[in-house]
Amino acid sequence: MNILHVVGARPNFMKVAPVIKALEDKNGINQVLVHTGQHYDINMSDIFFSQLGIPAPDINLEVGSASHAIQTAQIMIGLEAVLSKAKPDLVLVYGDVNSTIAAVLVCAKSHIPVGHVEAGLRSFDRSMPEEINRIVTDQIADLLFTPSADGDENLLHEGIAPGKIHLVGNVMIDTLVELLPSAKELWPALQKEYNLTPDRFGLITLHRPSNVDDPAMLSCIVQTLHEIAGHIPLVFPIHPRTLRCMQDSGLQQDSPGIRIVEPLGYLDFLAAQANASFVITDSGGIQEETTYLGIPCLTVRENTERPVTVNLGTNTLIGRDMERLRNCVMDILDGHGKSGAVPQFWDGKASERIADIVMSQ
Repeated sequence: MNILHVVGARPNFMKVAPVIKALEDKNGINQVLVHTGQHYDINMSDIFFSQLGIPAPDINLEVGSASHAIQTAQIMIGLEAVLSKAKPDLVLVYGDVNSTIAAVLVCAKSHIPVGHVEAGLRSFDRSMPEEINRIVTDQIADLLFTPSADGDENLLHEGIAPGKIHLVGNVMIDTLVELLPSAKELWPALQKEYNLTPDRFGLITLHRPSNVDDPAMLSCIVQTLHEIAGHIPLVFPIHPRTLRCMQDSGLQQDSPGIRIVEPLGYLDFLAAQANASFVITDSGGIQEETTYLGIPCLTVRENTERPVTVNLGTNTLIGRDMERLRNCVMDILDGHGKSGAVPQFWDGKASERIADIVMSQ
């Protein structure tokens, strides 16, 4: 069986790595890895491949940054040529990025079966481009691998045939489980470099347009972070988009309590997460990782496509309420941070379940 994996942005890399490894253990499987180049900065892409132990991509389309329409179109054009030559029996796509929707559209037109890893997630906010990508991808894909039971419920509600839906668990947790020991080995050097005390610092990551592209919102967030930094040090590995927006808005960056650093590799960031008092984020994947690690997560979004991290895990939705953000941080510092449980099948074996299902087709 010839399987082609399509990835494009760094959240995809943590998802594809364990699936590739699980399929390597199966007889008669030939795998091709296509990187669309949607993320092209070395700190946002190449370092993830090396740290995750993913082989160098067989094909890199190198599409780079552009508007949603242009980027999606360029990926579709490039993938059409790749699929015509590779003739895969199955294409696996990951998450909700433009590379995913582009791949599933090309495959549908070419009559090539598609499996969607991380299917069924919904924020119910169609102003988010990712939500459109999720809905369309799940309507077209042939195999839908869901990370949690709410994903199954969403798909059934949308009229998806039950036979297409497979609850397998969270492949990002597979990567976390495998690499957490290596990340822990990096902690002493990271702690020394940033002068950190375990459980006495906050970790920040922000990149969503609703937060960083809006100068007024970004200003409120940055001001609040500076206020929080008066109580506890903050480490802020900054996304290139966020840095550019802060510079364009003339916002204060470093302060005695905030250390703004380059984007961290996966292992370094995982080490920081595992030792943080809390994480302030707008990232979907980090909501999941903190839930597994038992670290309070404060999500600066009005909604989440991962409600299981709120209902069962350690995640709290802050929305745009900066007073609530400050209060939640103070609660955590007073020893009243949210504790939670780990969802079903977040056990490091989701990719093995995917491989077994693929082989049964």
